[in-house]
Amino acid sequence: MFGSCKIKNLTESKSEKIIKKAVEKHGGKNYEKFDVSFDFRAFKVRLKQDGENYRFERVTQDSTNNQIKDILTNSSFERQINGEKKVLSEKNFSKYKEGINSIAYFVLLPYKLLDAAVISEYIGNEVLEGKKYNKITVKFKKEGGGKDHDDVFCYWFNEETNTMDFLAYDNGGPRFRKAVNRKEVGGIIFQDYENYEILDKNIPTTEYDKAFKNGKAKLLSKIEQTNYLDNK
Repeated sequence: MFGSCKIKNLTESKSEKIIKKAVEKHGGKNYEKFDVSFDFRAFKVRLKQDGENYRFERVTQDSTNNQIKDILTNSSFERQINGEKKVLSEKNFSKYKEGINSIAYFVLLPYKLLDAAVISEYIGNEVLEGKKYNKITVKFKKEGGGKDHDDVFCYWFNEETNTMDFLAYDNGGPRFRKAVNRKEVGGIIFQDYENYEILDKNIPTTEYDKAFKNGKAKLLSKIEQTNYLDNK
């Protein structure tokens, strides 16, 4: 699901129009070409995009100070240790690739929702923290949608500002994220998240907003990126 964004050239649905407005608000044409780096947990991450071509990197060190670098492009993935390419098992290849892919996907929202593999649907509106939101579910086509293509995500877009303020998913546990600490780098808005666990494990992803409103969500962590740098 985390491949390059190829904008669909079809008759737009209501959900697609809402997503495009959000992308325009968060960065618009600046998403077409950018080169941004930041710190995320133990990683130094660099995300580069030039049209449909991308290069995502994350670098860290292990306990013996070996430098570990993952590099993902349109056509390849590799892990380097101290500059030398490492041969990976199929399991680890998939694990490390999805690791850098996942970072890029969430950091580059809502831009990633323009991907050709995205299947979006408008399912109504909701009031959260006194503001009105358009509510959209997202699934992914099997072709180009990655190994977790059948996952269901839900996004809440502010009707007044067009910003993407909340998102939800259940892969790895029911999670509801609230956007905080927005910052603009290279003309693109990046945001951190408060990460909540939904306490009722039996409700669908589309109902996580109601659990949040009713106090049935527990703050687990904050998902933060720091030391942003525009490398252009």
